Order: sequence, then C-alpha cells, then structure tokens
Amino acid sequence: MTLTLNGLRTVIYPSTNLEVDKAWWSSLLGQQPYFDQPFYVGFEVGGYELGLLPDATASDGSLVYWGVDDVAAAVHAAISAGATEHTPVADVGDGIVAATVRTPAGTILGLIYNPHFKTA
Repeated sequence: MTLTLNGLRTVIYPSTNLEVDKAWWSSLLGQQPYFDQPFYVGFEVGGYELGLLPDATASDGSLVYWGVDDVAAAVHAAISAGATEHTPVADVGDGIVAATVRTPAGTILGLIYNPHFKTA
C-alpha cells in the first residue's frame, strides 16, 4: 500500500506557556490568532495553519501535518510500512481529522484531512 500526500497543511509548535507563546507569535506575525482556546491556538499564515499546542511533547519538536484524503487509510499505510501510532485518528473539530505516526527513524509524521483547506 502506498500513501499519497496532498501537500503541507499545518505546523504545530509545542507550547509550555500558551499565553507567552501566543503573544510572541502575534507580535512576530503582526496578527492575532483566528482560533484561541486553552487547548490550541491557531494562526492563518499564507494559507497554512500555524498552531500552538500546550499538551504536545516539546522533545518531539514541531509537528508537521501533510494533507491526505483519508487519515485512517493513510495511518494504515504508514503502519503497514513500519511506522507506529503516535496519536490516534481523531476528529479535532469542524470536520478536521488528524493523526500522527512515528516513522521507523523515530520522527513524527502528521496526517490531516481538512475540508476547509483550499489550495491556490
């Protein structure tokens, strides 16, 4: 089974202090987040998502999500190719489905289906 990636969609940075990090990114980007909740802060940057996640593991680094048409099938393909589940497939709200797997090299591959993402 092969995996088709539709392009980059999202990068999420772990945050140990969401208020401080939100203020820093807001200042740097010159904009406020479009989504601001205690569990996630999201900025729209050039048509892509830049997120801050307070419960992410900082030692895993930033999480990069690739767009796919079917997250469950993509996770299955990755696991069949030797990856292991990192976070399970979940609807994270508004029809957006995401999951992560750990590759055989130990890095994390994010997979996301976002029906609201529009390519240029």
